[in-house]
Amino acid sequence: MKRKMFQLCIELTNRKWSSFLIKQFAKSKASRLLIPTFIKTFQLNMDESFYDKKDFKSLHALFTRPLKTDVRPVAAGQNIVVSPVDGVCEERGIIEEGATFKVKGQLYSLSDMLGSEHEGRKYEEGYYVIFYLSPRDYHRIHSPFECIVKESKLLGNRSYPVNQLGLLYGKQPLSLNYRQVNYLYRNNNVTAMIEVGAMNINTIVRTKKEADWDKAEEVGHFSFGSTVILLFEKNSFHPTLTQLEVKMGEEIGHFTS
Repeated sequence: MKRKMFQLCIELTNRKWSSFLIKQFAKSKASRLLIPTFIKTFQLNMDESFYDKKDFKSLHALFTRPLKTDVRPVAAGQNIVVSPVDGVCEERGIIEEGATFKVKGQLYSLSDMLGSEHEGRKYEEGYYVIFYLSPRDYHRIHSPFECIVKESKLLGNRSYPVNQLGLLYGKQPLSLNYRQVNYLYRNNNVTAMIEVGAMNINTIVRTKKEADWDKAEEVGHFSFGSTVILLFEKNSFHPTLTQLEVKMGEEIGHFTS
């Protein structure tokens, strides 16, 4: 019953017209009035912000704020993989046979998530890591390692929330939400990085146009809460992440070759 009620409420509000209106308001000058309340409610760390709170012209500008250059040290090492975002590691583990894994009791198929059964099979028995970004987090996306992006594609059109309620009661938000799938090539490894849009806004902006990405280089940003998923091929990645909360640039593991 709870699942059906939650899905019904989301279906009634999660439409293109409502997303458009919310996005327009968030980018308007009128939304500046909400900035002090937003900072206080979500306890944003404005000491890290490159700009002072009075400099933001809209709520959207605050949400996609850049940080000072020295507040996110990057773990060194050629084989080291770093977190591409600030957030919470919701789930991580081995991808099961059949290219599936469970999040909050829901079974996810990589074929659905990647839009290709062939691509999904590549990650069977590999490793997955899921990062959730709350409204308080820094929402710019960075490269987890030095790589070349040979393919990117957009999938999905609606978005359930990607917070804990959304993952528990939503209609497989990680597989069906609006999302961008990027294939990151490094030597003989191909890692999939999936940027999943959140309810109402559905904005994933790619700021890095070139195919070559340096480790920790900014490559894009979200609007409002979102999720990033990393998929590693079998025997290619060794996880070292021990804590749930992570910052961009912190080590999450290393390539095994």
